[in-house]
Amino acid sequence: MTERNDTLLAYLAENPRMAGVLFTICLLLTQTGNAAAAAGGTIR
Repeated sequence: MTERNDTLLAYLAENPRMAGVLFTICLLLTQTGNAAAAAGGTIR
C-alpha cells in the first residue's frame, strides 16, 4: 500500500467512529444520486 493509504488506515484505527461517519456519508450520497436519477428520468 501507499503511504497515504497507511495514514488513512492508521487514522481510522485510532478513530473508529469516523469509519461509521464515512460509511454514512457514502450511503447518503448513493441515495441522493439514485433519487436525482429517478427524478431526472420523469421530466418531459
